[in-house]
This record gives sequence, C-alpha cells and structure tokens, in this order.
Amino acid sequence: MNSLRRILVVVWLALAGWAPAVLADEGSVSWDALDAREQRILKSFRERWDQLPAERQQQMRKGAERWSQMTPEQKSTAKQRFERWQSLTPEQRSKLKERHKRFQELSPEQQQRLRRRYQWFKDLPAEKRQALRRKWQGMSAEERESFRQKRRQRWQQMTPAEREGVRERRQQQ
Repeated sequence: MNSLRRILVVVWLALAGWAPAVLADEGSVSWDALDAREQRILKSFRERWDQLPAERQQQMRKGAERWSQMTPEQKSTAKQRFERWQSLTPEQRSKLKERHKRFQELSPEQQQRLRRRYQWFKDLPAEKRQALRRKWQGMSAEERESFRQKRRQRWQQMTPAEREGVRERRQQQ
C-alpha cells in the first residue's frame, strides 16, 4: 500500500512536471531555476549542469555570486590567476594544494604574520626581490635551516618591546 502510494505520487508529479525536481539530489538546482545572471556566468556548464553533484552546483553558484560582485580589476586578476593555474603541471598544482592545506592549518596569528611578510616582500622593488630570491635559491638546505634557526633564536632573545619595534618597522617598510 505504501509503495503504491509512492508510485502514484511520482506519476502525479511526473505528469505535473515536478518529477525531476523531486528525484534530483537534495540541494541540486535545475538550469532553468538559475536566474539570468547565474546562467550568463555559468553558461559553459549548461550542457552538463544537471549531471553535476548538488554540492558542486552550490559551489558554482556561490562562485558566480562572487564573480558578479567583483570590480573589473578584480575580474582581470582572477582571470590571470586562473590562466596561471591552468598552465601549471599536475605536480606544481599538487605542491600548491599542499602548501595551501598547511597554511589553513596555521593559527590565525601565524597566517596573518605570513600575509604581512608576503606583502612586505611584494612591496620591495623588483631588483631587491630578485636579489633575495637568488640569494635564497643559492643556499643549500642546511644553510637555509641555519638561517631560520638564527632568526628564531634572535627573535626569542628579544624583549616584547623589541619585538613590537620590529613589527612596526616591518609595517612601515
């Protein structure tokens, strides 16, 4: 009796045009249910949209929302990053994914410190950045580790006031 009722409901829904929505993954959205803006942004996925898992569809809708709110400069930057990502080898992508995973495992304070250091490096004149890269790449693994150890020791020996002074000088650079 219960299965007969289910069959009748599915048949009724099919006749009413609702069966695909009921039988689809929970959370999935048909292409036609997307608004015009989402369809325009996600148009390259139209043919396979209904085969995508609901979770992937939701991720893509969120991405489309972010894209629509970006400035032209942000969109240009995003396109360049995507093209750079596409040009990487599978090994390079894997390495970057691992670095990202390790970064996400850091405390918020450590993440912020790394962001500040990256910004400091990025703000250096190109010649100075290249010189630092060459110097670092010219070091052996042992020399790099020795350099890190000396920096850690120096930092640990500083007073809180000295550390704060270093932080302030870094932000001013």
